[in-house]
Amino acid sequence: MNKLLGVSPRHPGLWQDIPSTSMGASSGNEITTMVTETQGRDEFTQISAQLSQLSQQGRWIVLISPPNIGYKQMLAAAGVRMDRILLVHAKDEVETLWAMEKALTSGTSSAVITWTNSLDARDTRRLQLVAKSARAAGIVIESASENTNAHLTTSTMNMQDSALSQTTLFAAVH
Repeated sequence: MNKLLGVSPRHPGLWQDIPSTSMGASSGNEITTMVTETQGRDEFTQISAQLSQLSQQGRWIVLISPPNIGYKQMLAAAGVRMDRILLVHAKDEVETLWAMEKALTSGTSSAVITWTNSLDARDTRRLQLVAKSARAAGIVIESASENTNAHLTTSTMNMQDSALSQTTLFAAVH
């Protein structure tokens, strides 16, 4: 047997070619941006049924810097397990994006929802890079009052509309 192994590593775990999807990472997760004029109330109502399904999986649903829009009542009415909600209050936009990045890549969350004023091109690019290694679905709810054509182009708005027209925003998370 020693002659068959040669100089290859002796631990059997090193021989196996384990794809990253079997270790909990899921590829193809996207971070969806929703522009809102209602502080995210309408958008949050749209996704609350999907959050209910995700809360039954036992992983965290992370809410970062939510405004006071009655999200607790919306979640309870949708049947979300309240013991699976993790609430994060960030002091500024930098900390908000850092918390979102960590929650998306930790492997303990099924969904991460962040409320923010606006994202510049650098922040948008940072989230695109995070999406490549994300293990959870991410949603950024941006305030429309801060987005007076600052960085949203027509193509960006069309991508957002197509993302909202899908049957579920969390299709890649299992």
